Amino acid sequence: MNQIKAEKPDVLISGKTSFKIEVPYKLIETGDKGRSKPLILYLHGYGENLKKFEEVCKPFLRFEAYHLFIQGPYPIYDKTRSKTVSKWGRAWYLYDGKKKQFIKSLEISSEFIQEIVDNLVKFINVSKMCVIGYSMGGYLAGYFALTRWKHVKDLIVVSCRIKTEVVSEVNWQNLKHIKIIALHGDNDKIVSFLPQKIEIDKLNKLGVESTFRLLNTDHAFSDIYIDEINDWLEKKNYSVL
Repeated sequence: MNQIKAEKPDVLISGKTSFKIEVPYKLIETGDKGRSKPLILYLHGYGENLKKFEEVCKPFLRFEAYHLFIQGPYPIYDKTRSKTVSKWGRAWYLYDGKKKQFIKSLEISSEFIQEIVDNLVKFINVSKMCVIGYSMGGYLAGYFALTRWKHVKDLIVVSCRIKTEVVSEVNWQNLKHIKIIALHGDNDKIVSFLPQKIEIDKLNKLGVESTFRLLNTDHAFSDIYIDEINDWLEKKNYSVL
């Protein structure tokens, strides 16, 4: 029997399109209304969300500032099916171990954050900007600060590494106004403190004033980290209410 060879189907169109997802954010003002004050941006860790990180960061509301909490854009499916979607944890970027994908995803998330900030500063009186990032949010905070150096004055990162290699083309002279502190636990089993220490040494050699503090704690965003951040912000002349 003769076999009829099937023709290869024609692909008429193949492409990509955008998918819209709503991402919550919250801006809190402490101190005199309308008065010029710092904008503090908070970036939570992997698997957390806005509500959870806002609760943890309540001690920082003692500073006169605009406090901006943004939730990571990528939802993490709750396998227990015990939480509604709004209570699922979130991630800031998609990472598969490849540098190209990592940078691409960091940039997309940074553009997303920048758009929120740009819209808000039209209506508030910001004197300077500080970014606080924990764990996954710390990786993004480091990238955001190094690539949006015109906007960021202070950078606080916890339990992560500032990946200077992903912004190798930056003119480091432009970043000399940024003050950085990196906090890490000596018992952190998730992210080793040694690579972060190396990055801080590198940043100092490049002329970016950076401090590394190794603390007697682990990876979790505990009161030990909160106390250190409070002390550092006071030393940087953030006004206490």
